[in-house]
Amino acid sequence: MISRTIPSSGETIPVIGMGTYNTFDTSENAAKDYLTSVLNTFYQGGGRLLDSSPMYGNAERVVGVLTSKAPYANELFYATKVWTTGRENGIRQMEDSISLMKRKTIDLMQVHNLSDWKTYLPLLREWKEAGKIRYIGITHYTDSSHAELEKVMRATPVDFVQFNYSIQERRAEDHLLTVAAELGVATLINRPFGQGRLFSQLSSQPLPDWAGDLNIKSWGAFLLKYIIAHPAVTCVIPASSNAKHVAENMQAGEGPLPDEKMRAKMVACLRGL
Repeated sequence: MISRTIPSSGETIPVIGMGTYNTFDTSENAAKDYLTSVLNTFYQGGGRLLDSSPMYGNAERVVGVLTSKAPYANELFYATKVWTTGRENGIRQMEDSISLMKRKTIDLMQVHNLSDWKTYLPLLREWKEAGKIRYIGITHYTDSSHAELEKVMRATPVDFVQFNYSIQERRAEDHLLTVAAELGVATLINRPFGQGRLFSQLSSQPLPDWAGDLNIKSWGAFLLKYIIAHPAVTCVIPASSNAKHVAENMQAGEGPLPDEKMRAKMVACLRGL
């Protein structure tokens, strides 16, 4: 698995992580078998970063219950978010997140969709200095948010910025990825499959013959390889409740990456379908 460096610390993390939106919002009993398989496949494939949020229903609790039983629990990188307003509400919510995820510290705490960020970024710095969290970040999921994300990154130091980027939503290439690299901010990429819409278009189509040159064996790997080939991408966080699909996703983090000429060819390929 290819790893990328977190600029603020020099620590490295594998380039393929996992999101938990929708997929982990279930009951612990209902999820135990198939999500345990998903997590095991993710870990065995080289993945480490798990991203969640209080907004994702029961996801934090399920992450905590299932990972706490895994022998590799302390090898994972746990990321979640604060998603409320007001300092005291934020403190309570973050304490709940740490408890639900069954951690003593959280690796990355992010301000979800920039909600009340002027209150929470100073609070997150306090928690980082106290050792309750290791990194702080900001997130959003729409193209229209990119200017605001840049504004916040330029106004106050953060370790991570999370935003949308895919082969069909490439606006981040115009500016935001460059800004993150310039400021030394690690990037987490959400919506890498356009919330699954890309797969409905691709499911009946064969991979192009030349995909094998990049060791691409699935459309999931095709879409993820395009993203991680950008040097400013630190980690991409696709979500899945299917262990087979997770295994395919993990393969994207291995082997050669497309150069700019090949990336243009990949975009043209999808346009032609």
